[in-house]
Amino acid sequence: MAAKKKGLFVKGTYFDYPSLFLIFFLVLFGLMMVYSSSSFVASRDFNNSTHYLLRQFVFAMAGFAVMMVISKVRYQIYKKFTLIMVFGMAIVLLLVFVIGTSGNGSTRWIFLGPISFQPSEIAKLVIVLYMAHICTAEPQSMQSIQGMAKSFWPVGLLIVIIAIENLSTAIICAAIAVGIWFVATPKIRYIGIVILAGCVFVPIMIKLQSYRSGRIDAWLHPETSKYGYQTMQGLYAIGSGGLFGRGLGQSIQKMGFIPEAQNDMIFSIICEELGIVGAAGLIIVFLMLIWRFRFIAEGAPDRYGSFIVVGVITHVAAQVLVNMCVVTNIIPNTGVTLPFISYGGTSLFFLLIEMGVVLSVSRQIEPLSLLEEEEGKEYG
Repeated sequence: MAAKKKGLFVKGTYFDYPSLFLIFFLVLFGLMMVYSSSSFVASRDFNNSTHYLLRQFVFAMAGFAVMMVISKVRYQIYKKFTLIMVFGMAIVLLLVFVIGTSGNGSTRWIFLGPISFQPSEIAKLVIVLYMAHICTAEPQSMQSIQGMAKSFWPVGLLIVIIAIENLSTAIICAAIAVGIWFVATPKIRYIGIVILAGCVFVPIMIKLQSYRSGRIDAWLHPETSKYGYQTMQGLYAIGSGGLFGRGLGQSIQKMGFIPEAQNDMIFSIICEELGIVGAAGLIIVFLMLIWRFRFIAEGAPDRYGSFIVVGVITHVAAQVLVNMCVVTNIIPNTGVTLPFISYGGTSLFFLLIEMGVVLSVSRQIEPLSLLEEEEGKEYG
């Protein structure tokens, strides 16, 4: 029986179990590396080596539960609320400046009791849903710069608000929007104009915050810059890992040398403990997940579903690329986490919600046998 198209929930005949397995593997691997990279610091600071692991585990389990529920919800219902989501998200992002908490030179977090979260993590999914809807509902708007500006300005508003305190996340949000836009209408000239505007916008935002200039200095001169300590320690970890690594749990740099090694710099610990082979294996798993998502995007029952998956592909790919480039000092330190792997419970939770939306699209894919049966009835 084909997937039902009406109602809140969908009961399809297909479910992308390979994607589910890859997501499960990445989360499990992330939990293992969070424990390995944080056990020393957790024992020192909290007298409990599993402190960070347990917190991450709770959010992972909650995320998986919500992910499976969302995977059964028809993703088409989000179309009605995308504009409301965008403006609601703008309000929440502005609240960060009022009640947010500062850290490492920027204000990004909101505390709700014992839980803290970055609203910008939710904004990524909101941008995916909005861009997918606009590119589906108003294709004529993409035929001119004026039309695109009229349709896409709400997303531009979110990106500007995020960029004030979190430029790296704003760049990833912009990449998501441009990725969906490019697939919807590959107008190279227009994409070039947007990239050029970004090249002007980014230096301006760097000048607004002094710590960003420090990160540029640390990138160019990590050996001598007063901000280059973390970068140098990360490179020491990667270099000492060699081909096969020191062994799981045997990292030296996690012993307080790399600040908060379980967060943005966790890939350096992976390289130190598992070596180039382990790091390459992780990259292959990410590529497999992106390949499976491409399959879902191509088989989606409508353009809206396809564009949603394209947005999630862009998000995961961009964030993985940026994080690994930061750790290897190819680009300046940006504070971007490694998806599924880095410590951060609410970040993992919202990422699993994104995965649930993708799996919802997969549930409405018509298996080949059903398509052949329907064609046979039509032409028989």
